[in-house]
Amino acid sequence: MTARAEPPALAVSGVTKRFGGFVALDSVSLEVAEGSITGLIGPNGAGKSTLFSIIAGFLPPDDGTIRLRGEDVTGEPPWRLHARGLARTFQIPRLFPRMTVVENLMVAAPNQSGERLPAPWLARGRIRREEDVLRARAMAVLQRLNLARHAEAPATALSGGQKKLVELGRALMSGANVILLDEPAAGVNRTLLREIAETIAALNREEAITFLVIEHDLDLVADLCTRVYCLAEGRVIAAGSMGEVRNDPRVAEAYLGMTFDLH
Repeated sequence: MTARAEPPALAVSGVTKRFGGFVALDSVSLEVAEGSITGLIGPNGAGKSTLFSIIAGFLPPDDGTIRLRGEDVTGEPPWRLHARGLARTFQIPRLFPRMTVVENLMVAAPNQSGERLPAPWLARGRIRREEDVLRARAMAVLQRLNLARHAEAPATALSGGQKKLVELGRALMSGANVILLDEPAAGVNRTLLREIAETIAALNREEAITFLVIEHDLDLVADLCTRVYCLAEGRVIAAGSMGEVRNDPRVAEAYLGMTFDLH
């Protein structure tokens, strides 16, 4: 008997999104294999972040389906997708500025007793013990991200690249095993960028976390991603290895006028 093929971690089929008369996404389809790092590239305005917002439940599609490990999750809200193990980061990190770095990670952990009434008044001891466990777990994540020395600093004290790592840390604290990364290299110096790339690769290799990555740094995409999709004007115009996508004339045409060299 032939073994049943494992469904992809994420499958987007025929997704369309309109804003008035503007078609932001036009029947977009792509697959992210389980345990892979998949890239999503394309010029500004191609619809990449809109697609992320639809996958992560922040926007409903007008047409098409989103499947997470074979289950239809189209239109499910972010909190429910979060509980299913899907998380996203943002191009501009969205941290709690009045909290410390470690507190920003702690709040991302699901199913905390202190979130449910009347536990904060009736179960203070249990909540305190849970918080001690969460703090230790958050510190372990910060250690892995090379941010432990900033644990008690306010989130506003971090650089842009460090804030991106904190967002990744919050995704890890949530228990996510499918993570959407929105431009992890944007505004990051080359030294920290190497750290971020190494961290993504290590999490994929050692913990089998699946990533879909929007990125303009094509060298980073080539280093990290086994499969790449190129989006332009709301449509997928090429898919394959980074080498195959770079050599596609439609991709070169889509990037005309951009400041970087496709090769």
